[in-house]
Amino acid sequence: MKSNWVDNLVLAIIIIGCINWGLIGFFNFDLVKAIFGNMTLITRIIYAIVGIAGLYAISYFSRFLNE
Repeated sequence: MKSNWVDNLVLAIIIIGCINWGLIGFFNFDLVKAIFGNMTLITRIIYAIVGIAGLYAISYFSRFLNE
């Protein structure tokens, strides 16, 4: 599977989001909230970007299966 810079960026964003969810699950600590505040505009934008990256990553399945 040939990846481009968008795929690499999306993968990095997803990994960061997963680490944040792991911190929430294991330690009840939200790193994004700790850095940027509780549901500020920047926090909401970060959560939205992680969500969009996750939706984009769904396309990885079809590309992987078509090889």
